[in-house]
Amino acid sequence: MEKYPLIRKIYLYLFTIVGLSLIVIGAVKLIDLGLKMTVFKQADSQQYSYQKMPLSAPISEQKLDNIVSGQGNAQLTEEEKAQIQRWLADYKAWQETQSKIDPLTSDRQRQASNAIAMIIVGLPLYLYHWRIIKKETKEA
Repeated sequence: MEKYPLIRKIYLYLFTIVGLSLIVIGAVKLIDLGLKMTVFKQADSQQYSYQKMPLSAPISEQKLDNIVSGQGNAQLTEEEKAQIQRWLADYKAWQETQSKIDPLTSDRQRQASNAIAMIIVGLPLYLYHWRIIKKETKEA
C-alpha cells in the first residue's frame, strides 16, 4: 500500500472517526437513558399519556344507542347477539394483552439495545483502525 499513502491515511482516519462517533453516540444514548430511569423519571411520562380508542361495536350505532338508553323496541337478532358476544370476548382479550404491555419499559429497552449495538460496532472499528495508525506512525 505504499503506492497510495495519502488515500490509506484518509481511509484509516475516516474509519477511526466513524468508530469513535458510534461509540460517543451510543454512550450518550445510554447515559441519557440512565438519567431518565434514575434522576428524571417523569421525562417520558407525557409520551405515554394517551387514551386507548375503543373498537367499534358490531351493530349499528343507532341500534346500540336505543339498547343502552332503553328507548324504542330495538330487538337483537341471534346473529347480532353472537356478534356482540364475540366482540366482547375479543375486546376483553385485547384489553388483557394491552395491560401486560408497558410501553415505557419497551421503549427504554429498545433505546438501550440500539445504544449497545452502536458501541459494539463502533468500539472494534475504532480500536482496529487506531492501532494501525499508531503502528504506522511509530514506524515512520
